[in-house]
Amino acid sequence: MSLLNNYPLIAALSAIIISQIIKVPVALLLKRPSSIALATSTGGMPSSHSAGVTALITSLLIEYGIESPYVAIAITFGMIVMFDSMGVRRQSGEHGILINELLSDFENLRKTFTHYTRDEINAMHEEERQSREYLGHKPIEVFFGIISGIIIALIIGTLY
Repeated sequence: MSLLNNYPLIAALSAIIISQIIKVPVALLLKRPSSIALATSTGGMPSSHSAGVTALITSLLIEYGIESPYVAIAITFGMIVMFDSMGVRRQSGEHGILINELLSDFENLRKTFTHYTRDEINAMHEEERQSREYLGHKPIEVFFGIISGIIIALIIGTLY
């Protein structure tokens, strides 16, 4: 079996790529901050993690049936990925928000007591002082990732 003939792999990778790309227009529609960088970041709507594992599960179900050990492995793996994206990674993102607020408060305090000029302060790279906030997913983002994964797997399936 060549790599390009591997329906489950192509379905899963396609779901991840398509989900990452559609995050940008979805963010615009939801009136959230959006940039092309969103397509390469974690978090956001829909969850590419959920879309990828769901596309994998769906394609394995179509190809091997419900009794397949491959399906059992994929479902177990998928549940862990989706649970992790809503749990640990989401909490890490919320910690990132708090850390950024603390850094901002500290920066404001530092500005009060320093002898830097305003130009010197403005020249500092904002990016270096930020913690990543968008690491995990809200349950609704995971849900739409699941829906996206199923739809993409079914579409890719018609090509095989």
